[in-house]
Amino acid sequence: MSNNIEGIILSGLGGLYSVKAESGEVYPCRAKGAFRKAKLTPLVGDRVSIRPPEVAGEEYFIEKIYPRQNALIRPPMANLETLFVTFAPKNPEPSTLYLDKLLSIAVYNHITPVVVITKQDISPSLAEKYADIYRKTGHRVFLCSSEDGAGIDALAEYVHSLKGICAFAGASGVGKSTLLNALFPKLSLDTGKLSEKIARGKHTTRSVTLYPMKELIDIETDAFVADTPGFSMLDFIEFDFYTLEDLPHCFPEFEPYMTDCRYTDCSHTKESAKDCAVVAAIERGEIAKERHESYLSIYADLVQKKPWEKK
Repeated sequence: MSNNIEGIILSGLGGLYSVKAESGEVYPCRAKGAFRKAKLTPLVGDRVSIRPPEVAGEEYFIEKIYPRQNALIRPPMANLETLFVTFAPKNPEPSTLYLDKLLSIAVYNHITPVVVITKQDISPSLAEKYADIYRKTGHRVFLCSSEDGAGIDALAEYVHSLKGICAFAGASGVGKSTLLNALFPKLSLDTGKLSEKIARGKHTTRSVTLYPMKELIDIETDAFVADTPGFSMLDFIEFDFYTLEDLPHCFPEFEPYMTDCRYTDCSHTKESAKDCAVVAAIERGEIAKERHESYLSIYADLVQKKPWEKK
């Protein structure tokens, strides 16, 4: 009879993983060598079975990774239900391309994307401009400020009601860790000031860490929240996030129009408004032109990839 322990990976660094068992105890574990041979890397969020040592004091080993609901390259996580894409209206200047890459990856992986505009107090007009862009996507949008507390209660109510695993992602310096501290005061995450030279934040979060929500707020829940390292590169040529054929479906606001395009193989790129219903919707202001610009950029990357280059 197996005496293995079932649990979830909370963090992993340098080949050492922290696994929280159903009993609540956390075990430091190594991954079984067979995973390396199978080119399978355990990820934060993985549901696993760990084998206790035969001799007291020896290491626990992750023996089995249960089938994943999804797995992301960036942030490197598994079984994510909700992804909060965070950015500030300025300081640092947001890249809508980066944001749209993250959002599209979430949509492709059947993860609920939520847009969170932080530091609203810095430039309310710019914050509202970006909010308008992303409201047209159909994604939920929150505007907030950890500085004056605006919007924090509404966001907290939504976050605290979630089930499963949620994560906060975004570039360095957008106030992600500060926001998480406002939502979960017990977290006390390190925060870093912006570098004046490059207007980027210090990487105060160095690896993905999963926190059981019931240890952070006074409600009974099985949900988890993750803080992720700040990053700004999502290379669609280097990594296989999704294919060219998948791309239009990763921009949900395109979906209602695509069946009205004149040609079934419409790329929604260079076609005229007469032939492409998506382009026509952009001209009418029903789809944000900034979103279409991101679509064109991702399209240009994906079209470069040859079938034999796909991993």
